[in-house]
Amino acid sequence: MRLSFQFPTRAVKHWESWAGPHSLAEIAVAAEEAGIDMISTTDHPFPARDWLANGGHHAFDPFVALSFMAAATRRIRLMTFVLVAGYRSPYLTAKATASLDLLSGGRLVVGMGAGYQEAEFGVLDASFSDRGPRFDAAIAAMRAAWSGEPVHREGPHYPADDHVMLPRPAQRPGPPIWIGGNSKAALRRVAALGDGWLPFEQSAAAAAVTGTPTLAVDEFAERVRTLKAARVAAGRSPDVDVCYSPATRRDVERTIDQLSSALPAYRAAGATWVSIESHARSAAECLREVVRYGEALGSRTPAVAGAGAPPGRDATPGEPGNAP
Repeated sequence: MRLSFQFPTRAVKHWESWAGPHSLAEIAVAAEEAGIDMISTTDHPFPARDWLANGGHHAFDPFVALSFMAAATRRIRLMTFVLVAGYRSPYLTAKATASLDLLSGGRLVVGMGAGYQEAEFGVLDASFSDRGPRFDAAIAAMRAAWSGEPVHREGPHYPADDHVMLPRPAQRPGPPIWIGGNSKAALRRVAALGDGWLPFEQSAAAAAVTGTPTLAVDEFAERVRTLKAARVAAGRSPDVDVCYSPATRRDVERTIDQLSSALPAYRAAGATWVSIESHARSAAECLREVVRYGEALGSRTPAVAGAGAPPGRDATPGEPGNAP
């Protein structure tokens, strides 16, 4: 099982004081050196103030943040966790993700979700009511653009007539797309279209903020079995990356104790990754946190199995990166 580290969302609002003399890249470098396999950032371009006042948070632009991290590191995977599909044209998303994947040496995982902030959709002039069908169409449009071949698409969403996008991403046929969310729609999307699933443990109180269903630890194994059966029914392999985000504590040692005892159960349930959310209140604390998580839980391995290794290091250009 691999370990992913979620950059602390609360840091963004007070970045200057939170970071102090440190930089975003330092955190990624520390995570890589500690043996953590992936680092992630989230996506909220322009959230509404009432949501921010009720548990919401700000975010760096994920492509900018991950590019800083990529430039300073060599091995660690980079994930958007999660990129809201409807906030951008899928062709703009395809360009940004292909560029980041190529320039990072094939290290990108595109974590995506349908989104739930109607006010944020509205201010970005994005369509909220049909975001589900648009998400499905966006995945197909992105993969078509990543091919580097002329794209001809018809239909109500994202038509194209003889358009071409270069450069292609390093991973072939493109970076893996992992779908976030606990809903039936998310599971359906992973079964039919996705390369991985990003579920997260969630209480009823948290569900009221995020808009996605609850998920208790004891329900997780059954959801994974349902997902694998659905993939087989869709004519796809049941083998799929599952990156589970447990509810963690601010206290690092208590979180390590919690995860150390729970990891065997997560693995038995079908998790291939576990994602730890940082609660650090400063960059200095975050750096210490990263080192401690790496010591206790990190793998210190040179390549990331099942997610597509960086070309020229542990794979060759054109090698599939967890392709469907």
